[in-house]
Amino acid sequence: MTWRFCLMLEPAASDSPLTDFSATFTVVDPAAPALSVGELSTQRGDGIFESIGVVDGHAQEVAAHVERLAHSARLCDLPAPHLGQWHQAVQRAAAECGPGEAVIKLILSRGVEHGPAPTAWVTAATAPDNSRARTEGVRVVTLDRGFDSGAPARAPWLLLGAKTLSYAVNMAAIREARRRGADDAIFVSSDGIALEGPTSSVILRHGDRFTTPAPGAGILHGTTQLSVFAHLEAQGLETAYEQLPVDALRTADAAWLVSSVRLAAPVTAVDGLELAVDRELTASLNRYLLSPRN
Repeated sequence: MTWRFCLMLEPAASDSPLTDFSATFTVVDPAAPALSVGELSTQRGDGIFESIGVVDGHAQEVAAHVERLAHSARLCDLPAPHLGQWHQAVQRAAAECGPGEAVIKLILSRGVEHGPAPTAWVTAATAPDNSRARTEGVRVVTLDRGFDSGAPARAPWLLLGAKTLSYAVNMAAIREARRRGADDAIFVSSDGIALEGPTSSVILRHGDRFTTPAPGAGILHGTTQLSVFAHLEAQGLETAYEQLPVDALRTADAAWLVSSVRLAAPVTAVDGLELAVDRELTASLNRYLLSPRN
């Protein structure tokens, strides 16, 4: 990944009357030191983030990502971000991305320990080459997430619906999947409910009906999944959010892991059981996801 740009933000209050936030942005060298040793994002993973796909300088679905950043901030008791400020920061970063695919990251942390304000920054980097996953697909294994489907309601302090910087478990799950001879994982609850991938949402097709695990089980509501469902619905196809048993993964006519940067990767096997791949629909979904979208 080649870092192209980094922008530090002086966080604005959500009710700030400003309409031009350029004076609150500072461009910094992405290769230079920029954070204090007391920064809680690095000490404790105490913060939130978003990853936004960029195609030929166009940042995709910015509103959905910024709104989800605000949702994560509420869950984590962080100051509410000013949506207009973050929109402008994204557009500033997108202007530096140039042709091809890139990824913009939004980061909001609790700041320096005992400090007066949160820390906020935006980065832009060249996206990894995901063409193989999009065309050849991914093999997945199911991994127990360690809690039952009722845990998010009983224990909201687990922050299961927030996109936090505490991603060590997610990365460990991907490493475990690879140790088992797969490319990726799908988390399942201890009572057998399918959840999500460590960095993706799950979409299943049974006939002409498309489903995804309901977000009420502590699942991060995926921006790419929302966009795919809107695209499918526009074609007259049925979509639904459901509590899906793990067996639904293995009986699907087709399945995908979808995310903002990898886009739609067809699942070719679940726990060693081969799945059919709908190559025509997969190609159609990725053409749509690579087209400019607001």
